[in-house]
Amino acid sequence: MAEVLFYHLQRQPLEAVLPVLVTRSLERGWRVIIEVPDEERLGALDDHLWTFSEESFLPHGTEKEADAASQPVLLTTGAHNPNGAQVRFLAAAARLPEAVDGYERIVLMFDGNDEDALAAARGEWKRARQLGLAATYWQQDEAGRWIKKA
Repeated sequence: MAEVLFYHLQRQPLEAVLPVLVTRSLERGWRVIIEVPDEERLGALDDHLWTFSEESFLPHGTEKEADAASQPVLLTTGAHNPNGAQVRFLAAAARLPEAVDGYERIVLMFDGNDEDALAAARGEWKRARQLGLAATYWQQDEAGRWIKKA
């Protein structure tokens, strides 16, 4: 059964945290899918993953590409899993998928400085618990380390 991790972003934006977590997932040999709610956010994230660091980039593609199934990291606006990812990142108000089978982890990242995002994350936390999923809540400390809070 998938483990659901809630990442409360307060000290750093999604664009700073996501590449690090995706890189760690790839280092474990996992394929990754990143879901965002709309095409505008998908395009911005697509550009960012190629340029987030001068020393590195994340090899990825989008759901629109013919070779989407072969991508190690895939960006999507839908709930499907064409690249057989073991980890699903949910960003920018994306919601838990109906089917969680096949995932090792589902990572819901939300902006802790946005009241609507906080309310939505609380709702998803309750839903994860009601579904019997193992859910954990993570928050950054003063030094930027992720600390498990629940």
